[in-house]
Amino acid sequence: MNARVLFLAARFALVCLFLTPLLPAAQKLKDADCLACHGDKTLTNDVNGTPVSLYVNEGKLKHSIHGSLFACVDCHTDVKTLVHEKPPRKVTCAQCHADAETAYGHSTHAMAAKSGKNPAASCVDCHAGPHEVAAVEDPQSPVNHANIPATCGHCHGQKFLMEANGQSAQPFLSYQESVHGRAVEKGSAKAAVCTDCHGAHEIIPANDAQSPIYKFNVPGTCGKCHADVQQKFMTSIHGQGIARGNGLAPVCTDCHGIHSILSHKNPNSPVAEQNVSRDTCAPCHEGVRLSQEFGLPGNRVSSYLDSYHGLATQAGSVVAANCSSCHGVHDILPSNDPRSSIHRANLDATCGKCHKGATHKFTTTRVHLQDGVQARDIESIAVRWVKRIYIPLIILVIGAMGLHNLIIWRRKLADRRSRHGATVVRMTTNQRWQHLILLSSFMVLVITGFALKYPESWFARVLGMSELLRSIVHRMAGVALIAAGIYHLFYVAAAREGRRLLRDIAPGPRDGLDAIHAMLYYLGLRGEKPRFGRFNYAEKAEYWALVWGTALMGLTGVMLWAKVWVGNLLARWWVDVATAIHFYEAILATLAILVWHFYQVFFDPDVYPMNSAWWDGKMPLEHYREEHELDAETLAHPESEAKDRKAEPGSAPASAD
Repeated sequence: MNARVLFLAARFALVCLFLTPLLPAAQKLKDADCLACHGDKTLTNDVNGTPVSLYVNEGKLKHSIHGSLFACVDCHTDVKTLVHEKPPRKVTCAQCHADAETAYGHSTHAMAAKSGKNPAASCVDCHAGPHEVAAVEDPQSPVNHANIPATCGHCHGQKFLMEANGQSAQPFLSYQESVHGRAVEKGSAKAAVCTDCHGAHEIIPANDAQSPIYKFNVPGTCGKCHADVQQKFMTSIHGQGIARGNGLAPVCTDCHGIHSILSHKNPNSPVAEQNVSRDTCAPCHEGVRLSQEFGLPGNRVSSYLDSYHGLATQAGSVVAANCSSCHGVHDILPSNDPRSSIHRANLDATCGKCHKGATHKFTTTRVHLQDGVQARDIESIAVRWVKRIYIPLIILVIGAMGLHNLIIWRRKLADRRSRHGATVVRMTTNQRWQHLILLSSFMVLVITGFALKYPESWFARVLGMSELLRSIVHRMAGVALIAAGIYHLFYVAAAREGRRLLRDIAPGPRDGLDAIHAMLYYLGLRGEKPRFGRFNYAEKAEYWALVWGTALMGLTGVMLWAKVWVGNLLARWWVDVATAIHFYEAILATLAILVWHFYQVFFDPDVYPMNSAWWDGKMPLEHYREEHELDAETLAHPESEAKDRKAEPGSAPASAD
């Protein structure tokens, strides 16, 4: 009997348990009951003397994810009656969202909130108030993909707020201008937003090994969207370094930036064609740290920037080869790896992308040419010796020229006197045209040539040419100079005045003696001034220096223009030697014109402010008699007689005064 009573009692208890939720609604408050008061916009509560609104917007509540699934008392479980005997307990999100709450508790936001020193975002700051929380798929939700940047920007985009907490708003501002930020702004649902990289609830610092933006985790974070790139990167020498825990190896953000990632086509991007070598590769491969830590050669970028490729890139070229053109982008491998684009077996294909027809002979040479004593390859040794020869030569030659002219200028300035009277023809019309072409082409070559070597110089900026236009203009001027030189060869061979010019300007033993006597005279150590013929030793030296320089610059210039053909025909290092000769000979020629020729034309006190023979071909008879006393033929035919002569006997070469 007792057993049966116990059985019936137990069954009754179970029925009560299951039927309790089905009891009349009077036992559970309805939302309408709550909104009868809380739907009043004027309803407030006093908290420490400050009125706090208790208003709940019914429309937003019904639209929210909570309002569509739960009743008010499902969250406010301690509210049983309309009249609250005591203030209801604060509702915590953890009642339902325990996992999210736990993750948030590990975040930097939670840590800042616990410290009480800095304001930090809580659930409602990101998701909106609990009565307005919308599903993440809802376009109106502040945590919808499209709205995440603006939500984070409420705090992280506020300059003064961030600075007051020892941080910066620049990362957020940079993100807005980035390729990701721009894509989101245009409506992309795939472009990365803050939470894709930093996480949602458990946002932790970058120095935490669990953070998705911890250096060794960055490839995986970026790989969520860029899986193919991540796969290539992890097989590269950089990816292998990261896999081994090498903190010096670069990851995505080291090259592309962090928040300010731009398209590689954007000229401001560190990985743009014209910037990648200088801005991205240089910080690691130019210094000595990699050499000290891993034995890798340094000065990789400076040696590249000193080459044609590097100089053209600095001038703004987007087609000249940069580091990634040869080494690859995400799949960079060492040169001894058969998969590497710079492996000997692959160089023909790599160089051939730009240099059509390049053979293995052309490609098997050093690219990062160095003239330091540590370089032992034939190319570097040859260029090093060119430099060793030319630098002292430039100093000696230009120094001697300057000293020579200074001595003459000092004496002539003291002896200067006015000259008037008849004139003689110093340069014929033909010779003046030759001189004009020479002058024009030389000036263009100097400016456009040094603009390549020194792209940051003031004259390169003033020139304002693209690399393509600069190279075309430079080569056109080179062709003009070579053409003028070839014409001059025919001129001195076929024309009567040309043959006489060649005879009179030919060097002889007397010229050396004249130079010595002239220096002694202008130093005041010799009483008699030396007498000269049609051309003095200085004019002869300049003429033959011009002949030599034109031939050498023309030859090396053509070699550089046809470098693939030359590299296939000769050893490739000959192109590097030609480059060195072309550069140093250009310096020598330019300084010679400035120091030697400009003195003869402008600064000589006897002709100052300018010897106008290059313009009108005339020279005062008295001045000519003083300078070229032994040229009896010219002195016998002053201007009035020389006009009627077909061959003007007093004519001088294009390079002389």
